[in-house]
Formats: sequence, structure tokens, C-alpha cells
Amino acid sequence: MDHVSVCILAAAQSLEMHLIMANVGETVTLHCFYKGNLALYLMWYKQTMGDNPQLLSVFYKYNKNATFYHEFKGNTRFSVQSGEGMNHLKISDMQLSDSATYYCGNSYANQVEFGAGVILTVKGSWSRDMTVFQQPVSESVQPGDSVALNCTIHTQTCAGGHSVYWFRHGSGESHPGIIYTHGDKSDQCVKSTEAGSPTQRCVYNLPKRNLSLSDAGTYYCAVASCGEILFGNGTKLDIQGRILIYFPMNYLCINSPFINIIICITVTYNYCSYLN
Repeated sequence: MDHVSVCILAAAQSLEMHLIMANVGETVTLHCFYKGNLALYLMWYKQTMGDNPQLLSVFYKYNKNATFYHEFKGNTRFSVQSGEGMNHLKISDMQLSDSATYYCGNSYANQVEFGAGVILTVKGSWSRDMTVFQQPVSESVQPGDSVALNCTIHTQTCAGGHSVYWFRHGSGESHPGIIYTHGDKSDQCVKSTEAGSPTQRCVYNLPKRNLSLSDAGTYYCAVASCGEILFGNGTKLDIQGRILIYFPMNYLCINSPFINIIICITVTYNYCSYLN
């Protein structure tokens, strides 16, 4: 089976999910590379947060042009550059509605394989006035401990409210996965005391109890409001474990074959997760 990788730079290949920030009106190219000659069809899918993936385009390797589907059909802002080993998606004149996760895939003999994907966040004039701050930046704990991850948002008040999502990217995982959503929780917000100010400060906590090594990773807070999505800086959670190693020793200090002395050595190691 051929392998697909989604990258920011054409010269790079990676299976890690990327996060791209762009402003309204800009042009972004999502690069997709594949290896091998088996792939016959190359596809792009768009997944808006909370919705199912939607087919965007399909390129048949023996045709010259890609075929677009749904609302992308006839939309000149979207174009595909395909060739030997590549299937790049270009989005021009970026709109707020373009914020989503984009996946590149290929198919052969009824088998479909996808790359890790690209999270594309489009910022407008409103989002430049919004901040999403997470703390602590990193935290080291022991298995069984508890910790509370904090996400503070300074944002405008919108008629539709806002939703907050938490993602975790663990070591060795191909892409971040959503683990929790606060939904519309405007009751956790305090409006600005300045007269006529539309801004508010909202604080959300993600409690993690009885931690294990599998909880290690980088946690991201994302807020969806006023038609836009903005991610926080992330909090890296390191889980430190302990291993007990026992060494049985015979005849230690006592010349007797019937006595065994057990020495316990505690070795501490770090289980860390990094996001490239």
C-alpha cells in the first residue's frame, strides 16, 4: 500500500499532524506526497469541527485535472496540483469557513489510506482581538497524581455563544484527538467592566485525575466563536514513573547458604511527549 504524508513544506515528509494559521484573504497550499505506483485515485477531504469528513476533490492519475465535489465544485478558490508523487491543494482568498482539518488520501483495489492531516485555522479581524492562553506550559507529575489544566480566553461576546474543545497529542500518535468539549458555557465568562466593551474573560479547567503513563502528551485548548476557531499554545504533560529492580544476593556478609538478602534499587525515568 502506498504511503501518504501531509506537509507544510514541499521538501519535507512527515506523518505528524500540522497546525497552520492563516489570515482572511491569504493563499495557502497544503502539500501531499505519496510513494509508490499503486495509487490510482488521490483525494482531499475537509472536516469541519463537529461534522463528518466531506469529499473535496478526487484526482485519477491518468487524467489531467482533479474533479471537485459538493460546494467545492466550480469554486475557483480551490485548485489541485497533481503529478508524480504529489497531490497539492491550493486555497486562495481564504475565508473563515475554510477553517477545518484537511486530509489527503489515496486508494487502490478498494483500499483507502489517509495521511495525518492539517488543521487549518483562518483568522479574521475579530480573532486578532482574541487570545487563548494555557497554563502551565508544562507539568511533570507522578502516576496516580491529579492535575488541572487551565485555558483562559479573552474574546468578544457573540450572539451564538462559543464552544471550547480540548485535544491531546500523545507520543507516537499520528494526530491530536478530541477528548473533551465544554459546549456552550458562557456562564463561565465574566464581561469586561468597561462601559460598552464587547469583550469578556472566560476560564476553563480540564481536571485530570489518577494519571497514568498513557495520559502523557500535549493538550490543546481550542475555542470556536463568531465563526472562527483559535487554538491555545498547548500544555505538555510529562508523566514520571518508577521502576523497582530487585537483585537477589547470596552469602552477603554472612557465610550461610540459607540467607538471601534482597536489595531494592529505585530508578526514576521520564516519559515525555513532544510535538514537532
